Amino acid sequence: MSKLKIGIVCPYGWDTPGGVQIHIKELAEWLIENGHVVSVLAPVTYESADIEPWVVSAGRPISIPYNGSVAKVIFGPIASSRVKQWILKGEFDLLHLHEPAIPSLSLLAGWAGLGPMVATFHAAANSQKVANAIGTMLDPLIEQITAKIAVSEMARATLKDRYNTEAVVIPNGISLEKFSKIGARVEWSLPNTIGFIGRFDEPRKGLSVLLEAIPEILTSIPDLRLLVAGPGDAEEFRDQIPGRYKDRITFLGRLSESEKTQFFKSIALYIAPNTGGESFGIILAEAMACKTPIVASDLPAFSSLLDGGASGSLFRNEDTSSLARTIIELLGDDESRKRFASAGYGKASSFDWGVVGQSILSVYEMSVTGNPKVTLASENRFWNRLRSNG
Repeated sequence: MSKLKIGIVCPYGWDTPGGVQIHIKELAEWLIENGHVVSVLAPVTYESADIEPWVVSAGRPISIPYNGSVAKVIFGPIASSRVKQWILKGEFDLLHLHEPAIPSLSLLAGWAGLGPMVATFHAAANSQKVANAIGTMLDPLIEQITAKIAVSEMARATLKDRYNTEAVVIPNGISLEKFSKIGARVEWSLPNTIGFIGRFDEPRKGLSVLLEAIPEILTSIPDLRLLVAGPGDAEEFRDQIPGRYKDRITFLGRLSESEKTQFFKSIALYIAPNTGGESFGIILAEAMACKTPIVASDLPAFSSLLDGGASGSLFRNEDTSSLARTIIELLGDDESRKRFASAGYGKASSFDWGVVGQSILSVYEMSVTGNPKVTLASENRFWNRLRSNG
């Protein structure tokens, strides 16, 4: 197969941290390293931001509630016009649309283009009204998409349930080589240190559940330390912590990619107390790639990723006592932590870009075989469809 010219559409703000954006960025880098030509169209909050040369800004996004979080997306006539200009200029062999089931660029690109299209669905079991509201408008696009990818079995089941269509399951990718090149950070590598990464302003990330478990853990592990990384208002969460425990918790703020690797390699346990809305769990895969043992809530996505508890320890979702007991048990059991670290690293190898990228590329090659290049639709089918739905 000759080298491909690929247009990838990111629905979420490119300069806002998120698993979908990281997945797209690393996929684009892997494709470029393997000789393909890639252009990524994405909303960009700050036009002056230092973005990759292969990223094209579609304009500033707005915030909407989605899947228990707040998504930064872009929609409307101006965005539609920029999508069509990008497609016209790109002369792509195929388009790769991410999350076309939300009102953002991927949906617009799907309606604007004709030709080979691959779509990746990341979300699972989402009942948000905004997603349901566009369901009837998405139906014709579902039929037009050449090939569909789901990042997990939960995402595939959601796609099947909502749109009665099938997808091949290809997980999010990670770079094992990237994680292997960076070591621990001395000042973070204290005994009995556990870690959390997530956006503080999203209750579903579960930081409050973890903080509520700290007093019980300290009764058995008095030298416990918790490192909390990610964007958010640290003072808001400090108020939830009794004064006598505050010195046990350090808020690190947002970490760079290299700092994130140092973080994983400096802690005894990574804690994922998420309460819902997860379809895969890329942060868990990254921790596994760093040989960091994991304690996670028993969400279906996390249970699947951790092989039902074989590759990491699970506790009952939102049960602070269950979380505390699990952490206490593992901090006192070096052999169990080593076993989970080894099993997790073995599982992480299946998410390496050498595996995941090649799987996606195989879908691309199947999609372009016998199909013409992507062209603009002869009419603006999206807006016609929008008008027909009132």
